[in-house]
Amino acid sequence: MAAYAQHDSTFFSRRAIAFVAIVLLHVLLIYGLASGLAHRVIEAVAPPIQTDIVQEVQKRDEPPPPPPPKLERPPVEVPPPDVTINVPVETNSTAITDVTNKHIVAPPPPPAPRQAVYTQVGMLKGFPNSDEFYPPASQRLDEEGTAQVEACVGPNGMLTQEPKIVKSSGHSRLDEGAIKLAKAGQGKYKPATEDGRPINKCFSFNVKFQLH
Repeated sequence: MAAYAQHDSTFFSRRAIAFVAIVLLHVLLIYGLASGLAHRVIEAVAPPIQTDIVQEVQKRDEPPPPPPPKLERPPVEVPPPDVTINVPVETNSTAITDVTNKHIVAPPPPPAPRQAVYTQVGMLKGFPNSDEFYPPASQRLDEEGTAQVEACVGPNGMLTQEPKIVKSSGHSRLDEGAIKLAKAGQGKYKPATEDGRPINKCFSFNVKFQLH
């Protein structure tokens, strides 16, 4: 029984020593990692490995350069030669030249155009009187006035159109009497003339109505 106890204590002491050695080894390893000692040991044992990346540039097959352009030479223009043509001067001229020494008299100027002679329309003997065409109603109402009448007379002394009032007398009855007087003078007009030749002509005359 005593031998078994002695053997057992020896076994436990060995185990304790191994356990303590393992713990110390872990402590040293942790301390080395914390203080960088392990990194220094690794650098001392094996130097750092340097890697250089070499990039291989593959040359591509480039196409050959294009041929140089062909330069066209411009055509050379040769100026035409100057040709001088001598034209003979004609001595014989067809121009009319004055070979006389006489003084030339200018022709007289043409005569001025003669102005035609005109005569106006007139009234022949026996032309009606205004008293003959004085409206009776105007006489009773004491209407007086002068009407201007226009009459157109032909070469035969007859009226070519109806007479008309150019300026009123102020009374319609007197104007109507003046128109009747102009119509009654048919054949009693003396036509106008141009160089003695009867022509058509219009003229104006006054017809006065006045109570006596």
